[in-house]
Amino acid sequence: MNTQNKIIIPEISVIICSYNHEKWIERCIKSLLIQKNIKKNQFEIILVNDASKDNTKKILRKYSKFKNLNIINNKKNIGLPGSLNKGIKKSIGRYIVRVDSDDYVNKYFLFLMKFFLDIYKNFQAVEVDYFKVDSKDKIITFSKYKKESIACGIMFRRESLFNLGLYNKKFKMREGHDLRKRFLERFKMGKLNLPLYNYRMHKLNRTKKKKKKNNDKI
Repeated sequence: MNTQNKIIIPEISVIICSYNHEKWIERCIKSLLIQKNIKKNQFEIILVNDASKDNTKKILRKYSKFKNLNIINNKKNIGLPGSLNKGIKKSIGRYIVRVDSDDYVNKYFLFLMKFFLDIYKNFQAVEVDYFKVDSKDKIITFSKYKKESIACGIMFRRESLFNLGLYNKKFKMREGHDLRKRFLERFKMGKLNLPLYNYRMHKLNRTKKKKKKNNDKI
């Protein structure tokens, strides 16, 4: 048997959705391509470009050579929940984690989260603390997930996400908070008290838009 041609299925799927984030998309991708203590064939990156109108598509062409990066260009804008679901359905990893295209992660992000779920079988997901950073990567503050949760920086077991039916496409905003709420009603989420995620604060943040919670749903 020729073991050289053995196909290795990635254990982790990183889902990134981008819309007009040409300024930050490369920082996001690079932070994932330099992950430590984990081999390139152990994870895949699925990046859904949701019909961006800026130079995102042109920038992404530079990364087409990376075998573990799968780029999907939507022909028309379908929104964040729909794009996330599209990426998840294309994924094959047993662990799934979302990283937003204007954010970036610590070099041990994937390794430590996978390590936690490999050991603690009774948890179906794990979340991490994070730094809030500005448009120039300067740290604004350290935030604990328990006190101020965000939609990213959570690694899920694949089956738990599909059991929930993935993201609710009826939500224009706070789709991640809705998913988290439904998840915690059925499953257990662990916690890593390490700031492994960098959440970027800028004037184009979706969460800064003046929308009341009861208007977040279509």
